[in-house]
Amino acid sequence: MTTRDQLETLSRNLWWAWQPDVLDIFEQLNPDVFRQSGNNPTLALRHAEPLALASKALQRRVQEAYDRFQGYLATPGTHADTARTAYFCMEYGLHESLNLYSGGLGILAGDHVKAASDLGIDFAAIGLMLRDGYFQQRFNADGWQQEEYAELNPHDHPLELVRDRKGDVLRVTVHLGQTPIQLQAWRCLVGKSRLYLLDADLDENPQEHRSLTRKLYQGDRRIRLQQEIVLGIGGLRLLRAMSTAPEVYHMNEGHCAFLSLELLREQIAAGRTVEQAEAWVRQHCVFTTHTPVMAGHDRFEPELLIEQLSELREGLGLTEAELLAYGRVNPDDVQEWFTMTVLGLKLSRTANGVSQLNGEVARDQWAALYARPEAKQYAPIGAITNGVHLPTWTAPDAVAFARKHLGPWYHRAESEYWKKMEHVPDGDIWALRNALRRRLIRFAEQHAAQQSLQMPFALDDDALTICFARRFATYKRATLFFHDLDRVAKLFNTPERPLQMIFAGKAHPADDGGKRFIQQIVQLSQHEALRGKIVVLENYNMEVGRFLTSGADVWLNNPRRPMEASGTSGMKTNDHGGLNLSILDGWWPEGYDGVNGWSIGSDASATMAPDPVKQDDEDAAFLYDTLETSVLPEFYTRDAATNLPTAWIRRMRRAMGELPAAFSAERMVADYAEAMYGPDWDAE
Repeated sequence: MTTRDQLETLSRNLWWAWQPDVLDIFEQLNPDVFRQSGNNPTLALRHAEPLALASKALQRRVQEAYDRFQGYLATPGTHADTARTAYFCMEYGLHESLNLYSGGLGILAGDHVKAASDLGIDFAAIGLMLRDGYFQQRFNADGWQQEEYAELNPHDHPLELVRDRKGDVLRVTVHLGQTPIQLQAWRCLVGKSRLYLLDADLDENPQEHRSLTRKLYQGDRRIRLQQEIVLGIGGLRLLRAMSTAPEVYHMNEGHCAFLSLELLREQIAAGRTVEQAEAWVRQHCVFTTHTPVMAGHDRFEPELLIEQLSELREGLGLTEAELLAYGRVNPDDVQEWFTMTVLGLKLSRTANGVSQLNGEVARDQWAALYARPEAKQYAPIGAITNGVHLPTWTAPDAVAFARKHLGPWYHRAESEYWKKMEHVPDGDIWALRNALRRRLIRFAEQHAAQQSLQMPFALDDDALTICFARRFATYKRATLFFHDLDRVAKLFNTPERPLQMIFAGKAHPADDGGKRFIQQIVQLSQHEALRGKIVVLENYNMEVGRFLTSGADVWLNNPRRPMEASGTSGMKTNDHGGLNLSILDGWWPEGYDGVNGWSIGSDASATMAPDPVKQDDEDAAFLYDTLETSVLPEFYTRDAATNLPTAWIRRMRRAMGELPAAFSAERMVADYAEAMYGPDWDAE
């Protein structure tokens, strides 16, 4: 096999997405094309420079990477005996070059797929072929977000059409009302996992339906409902057409819950009674809810739902009222809308929130459902706390540090591995922090220089660097830090304790409130007292996220409690020695021990603050006090003998020693495998 053949094989599997050294090989083939394409191995190989391919040193690296890849595929994982699992989700964040995600749900799903591969689970994921992806973000002269959509060409990515045994493109049909819609699917290999992306953009389909799978979270409720029919019903029909027989169906959020009704239809068609069919479906389905705000759960008008699911209802043999009952808390309330989360809870054997606090919130949200007499049939809501895929998110410098001080990197998800941090010298820990901060600042300089809106840039390699990057939903309170501008100006202008901040994030195109938050921060970066010390990076994506989470000294998270389901971005700082400064929401109540970072406030309850304005005042004051009395002093107070910030390093050592394994995707997926995919599964 030639070097080019080996590279072709490597490029066709997203295993490279969590192998920085393999991505570096592809970059060497044609650095300009690689960078301009969003770090795309397929295009770098297509335009490889002949001299690069002829390099003996590169050929040796390719051979080593190819051998490692083959060894990875051939090695059974620790959970290879887990039930065959099909995982349904609307979006997937796998790599910045494949724009199939908008935010935390997609990034979590991508990490789940990768960790399932690492653990050796027989895992098939289902999503949508988002040819328009999520938008590219630009700022106009006023700092207002502008959206640009770049079409994804599947032939420029490791995607191939699913074909039948004759070699013909496989097609399945779903009905939107009485209109049949044809779907094809693109397969993406992700290590040992498979991702299938449903595609309605076919000549055979009515023009108004061809765009259904092109763009994430588009349009009105009718389009959203149609997308969810495609995902849930079309996804299951695709698996059947491929003769794939999962043993467990994991519905990640309510978007895909129509899957359960299609399973129900199959069982009724096979001769089971409705009651027997329901029991079978519950035995094979599990459900995850992420949404702590009732308004965020997808709901559809009864008339619209009955219209769009008419073909499925006929196949089920149910009356309109019987069908609607699956999505209603109170089945007899003819005015109640159909809620996808209720459907998922009613037709699963178990369900979970994505942090312990989020599980508590979910149980409170759906207390009325579980108070009903028939509730003993419904999935109990527990919690499996999210985690992050360490190989994807860990910077190469941090991996090298871990290998040197803690041992082989493949032990990364073991708690005993990280406990060896106790023995790492202070000087080495601090050297890692300095190296990662400076790496971030170099990246930020280059990124900011290419932005549509130029901003003052005067970041200091050695200054305390706080990062805030996430989806700019208003509940995340991106502007809370600037609540008291006079106090903020003093924080930024104390010469002996310099402070700087880097922001990044996108607002949903229809969320003017989130866009205003971005605009306010962009404008504040021009403020005389803050000029050059606050940078807003354009076009937040996974690459920007990797640099920010690895380089931040402090990761700031200040949502309005308890509206943060999990908040995985803060978990990505843990193995880099970054410290979280966070509201006690999402995962942080489980992670925070008083030493390994800081809390903003002290209440970690699931109760919404009665007065949001007062809560903002209190949280901002607590944030400023923490910065003034602990964060800044500890960062800049140096030991007389070593010139090291010993109190800060103590926090770093605790965070690195305790948090990476506990909040890894490997731990998370192992929890799913053991608690939800396996124990109660019954082939019948």
